[in-house]
Amino acid sequence: MALQRYHVEFPHLSVEVLEQWRKVPSSIASDTQNRCQSMDASIKPCAPGMRICGQARTVVPMPGDNSMLLTACSIARPGEVVVVAGGGLDDVAMAGEWVARSCRSRGVGGLIIDGSVRDLADIRQIGFPVFSRGAVPRGPHKAFGGKMDVTAAVGGIAVNPGDLIIGDDDGITVVPLAVADEVLERCMALLAHEQYLSEQLESGRTLVDVLGLPEPELILTPGAR
Repeated sequence: MALQRYHVEFPHLSVEVLEQWRKVPSSIASDTQNRCQSMDASIKPCAPGMRICGQARTVVPMPGDNSMLLTACSIARPGEVVVVAGGGLDDVAMAGEWVARSCRSRGVGGLIIDGSVRDLADIRQIGFPVFSRGAVPRGPHKAFGGKMDVTAAVGGIAVNPGDLIIGDDDGITVVPLAVADEVLERCMALLAHEQYLSEQLESGRTLVDVLGLPEPELILTPGAR
């Protein structure tokens, strides 16, 4: 497999729209998409509190080769998120300290790897948002092959260049760019509704009452009065 970069063009979300998206947790973004579009639960931030909100640049590498990942991190626009379809390979690290430092200095929005990283302590110290399945000392090979800006299967979800990526402590949710506007409207409405529900719970109402759950059928056991 050669190193191949596909030429694609996609609409770029405005600064104002991205600011609205930054208010949206990954859980809300999933709930408003029929509780779907979230990546595998094992893909988590390398440190608590890391957050990602940006449009995707996708990488499909040959297993254990991070050459295309390095290319993507070197040419991604500020704010864009490099999303790597590592195939769940967790015994080879696809990125480490140098990648995190380079991405942070260039203003890249984040890095998601369906696989492992290394130099975990350094990544945490740098503070650049990296999400992965775990960490392992073994490093990758170079220049065997990979593709960039193609449809990628990452954590069980199809990701296309330009799709919106929302990541936080819960994990990663993908919002297809084609439906991002309508999903954002639903997210804003759900956030407002959840704020109302939180206020109701703080006032002492029960979850059963607030959520309107039906009364359970009472089953009498022998000897019950």
